[in-house]
Amino acid sequence: MQIHFIRHATSIVRMGAVTILVDPMLSRAGAMDPVQNAANERRIPLVELPLDDEALQRALGQVDLVLVTHTHRDHWDARAIELLPKGLPVLCQPEDSARIGDVGFSSVAPIEAELERRGVRFARTGGRHGTGEIGQRMGPVSGFVLRLGGEPSLYIAGDTIWCPEVADALERHRPDVTIVNAGAAQFLTGDPITMTAADVGQVCRTLPSTRVIAVHM
Repeated sequence: MQIHFIRHATSIVRMGAVTILVDPMLSRAGAMDPVQNAANERRIPLVELPLDDEALQRALGQVDLVLVTHTHRDHWDARAIELLPKGLPVLCQPEDSARIGDVGFSSVAPIEAELERRGVRFARTGGRHGTGEIGQRMGPVSGFVLRLGGEPSLYIAGDTIWCPEVADALERHRPDVTIVNAGAAQFLTGDPITMTAADVGQVCRTLPSTRVIAVHM
């Protein structure tokens, strides 16, 4: 298995002969309005893509599947919608299938529990994108565990804090590799909406055998 980290939560995962694009945010740096109710008014994305247009098109041309954990604009943005071929299969949580289909994608596969595509088995896991009222307003989020015979298993936790759903995913699936969205993102009010350092530490203690990769800083 190869994981090519691009930026934020965007990565390209290759398992066997299958190439999977995860949570594509492909906009140029500063292309989008600042996050509302945040501690600063910096436009996002904060950093540029590490690929020029030619390299990006080459990379996208190798993609077999797209996996979207949820459709917040830092995981599924306007430029991704513009650049990705509309016939490319997109896997997602059920709550997002209509939204993705409405912008022209013709092969959207919502994952209720488990789904297999091109030999890769995707199992959906739960999460909590914050606590209290803010957590509810952030909407549903999912993680996914990817398995392909002969390859390490991969748990993409998605935008979640440490919670019982994450503990259950680690204990039930026992992934070889875990990608967590860290950075302790927080609005001016309320608690963090992504994992804090303590949350990441809890992941490590719960399943010491898993290799933890922290992104989404």
